[in-house]
Amino acid sequence: MIGSITEGEGCAVGAKGVPAAVPAALLLALAAPAQGAGAADAEGDGAGGERRAVLEWGACDDLTAEKVEETGADCAELEVPLETERSDGADTRAAETVRLALSRVPARGADGEAAEASRVLLVNPGGPGSAGREWALRIAEQLPDDLREQYDVIGFDPRGAGASSPAVTCDGSYFDPVRPDTVPASRADERALRERTRGYAEACGERNAGLLDHMRTEDSAHDIDRIRRALGENTIDYLGYSYGTYLGAAYATLYPERTGRLVLDSVVHPGRPWYESNLRQSRALDEALRNFFDWTGRHDDVYGLGADADAVEKAYFRVREELAEEPAGGVVGPTEYENAFMPAAYASAVWPRLAEALSDHVSGEDGAALVDASERFGEGPDDEPGYAAYLATQCTDSPWPSAWPVWRDAAGRSAAEAPVTGWNNIWYNAPCATWPAEAGAWLNVGAAAGAERGAGDQGLLLVHATEDGPTPVEGAYALRDRFPGARLVIEDGGLSHGVSLAGNACVDEAVTGYLRDGTLPYDAAGRSADLVCEAGPEPEAKLPQSAAEIDREERVRLIGP
Repeated sequence: MIGSITEGEGCAVGAKGVPAAVPAALLLALAAPAQGAGAADAEGDGAGGERRAVLEWGACDDLTAEKVEETGADCAELEVPLETERSDGADTRAAETVRLALSRVPARGADGEAAEASRVLLVNPGGPGSAGREWALRIAEQLPDDLREQYDVIGFDPRGAGASSPAVTCDGSYFDPVRPDTVPASRADERALRERTRGYAEACGERNAGLLDHMRTEDSAHDIDRIRRALGENTIDYLGYSYGTYLGAAYATLYPERTGRLVLDSVVHPGRPWYESNLRQSRALDEALRNFFDWTGRHDDVYGLGADADAVEKAYFRVREELAEEPAGGVVGPTEYENAFMPAAYASAVWPRLAEALSDHVSGEDGAALVDASERFGEGPDDEPGYAAYLATQCTDSPWPSAWPVWRDAAGRSAAEAPVTGWNNIWYNAPCATWPAEAGAWLNVGAAAGAERGAGDQGLLLVHATEDGPTPVEGAYALRDRFPGARLVIEDGGLSHGVSLAGNACVDEAVTGYLRDGTLPYDAAGRSADLVCEAGPEPEAKLPQSAAEIDREERVRLIGP
């Protein structure tokens, strides 16, 4: 995550572990239409004469069957140009194409009968690299009845990700346990880690050919407009989380005339490209994990890990040292352990389960506790394609340092300021130092702060929790400055990443009211938030959890890194 080689205040989305190689020839083969792929008709919308595709909706065979049945979702594919550029209002047409996988939850009334939608809501869970089709099913379930009747909810797997094709993948064994310790004990360990990330970047170049040159956020923003066009909509409403906030802001900048109601939740800082954002993010993640340690200490009578945050943190690091000597179950070493506990910086909903796992391991009550936690919350081989797509976007959205001493110096500072996550975040993004595709300039969003394109008075709704770890809260204020017509809703004391439609009545009323009729909170002016909502209660120190708590825990898996 980079714009300059000096650290700055910012935010990003990448330290969390939140599907086969594609030869270059396949990109050309994809130019032929296929069932559900959006065959073009003669109808255009004035965008450079490009014909509007007709989507053929059918069964969602690869999504959760229960969710599909409950929501009535269907799926389609949309063929879009591999090269997506816009100049003087005209879209470049290219022979090579990629296919986007889409889902739709059609509008329906409170009685469950089909309704005639008056608007379309496109949703994105973040990442980059996170598949979004299943997210649409979840969001549709959270909407109040009148909005379910008003909206078709659309999800999409961005180019190169999920079921879109071709999908980026580099090395299917990269997440096989036990991975090298992220904290190098010597320069030799550091060189080995460095070679490992270099090898991964080389594999990405060998297996993905020209696709890596067309994975920028700007490419996905152009794809959104083709989705809008294929749906036959003049404008499109949008709900984006985490990285999805930057993608939404990019769309509002490139297509202000096509932008409807935009809700951007857990906002990426618009002025900090990915490298320096990661450095700020590591500190914020550690602060969020400190909240988890503090909560666990206040429930020492349940978990027995120590009576305060310092004691719990010491217990955490003692276990980490033990795992370096002997991985739990032969599969959970220090790196697997770190990534299993990373979600505690994303959502307080996972705290009870992770605290119990650490407690059971320390007490010896459950020798498989950390293995179970790693399988539930950590990363495994199935996560490699999402990681590859994440890098494919972040490594090319803006330039990265190529000189390793710059990274080493940054890692030293991060390790001192963020001892839990600093090194982990460095290695997570280190393939960008030798990424085989050229990086472009960071897309400056909004009309403020010198952007050349976009509508600065666009009425966006921004939502953010004050204690968000992956995307520090200052990013929300910075984006509001870029869009002076925007309003900011702050969840004061909020501990989780991803606030909208998560059960806070104050926040949800602001979001649904805006989606319903465009109503924004009153402009508070100055530097304060336009609406402040009190955070809900912390989780209880108990298991099993309620259905609502389990649902909030599941959100962590779906919202991208």
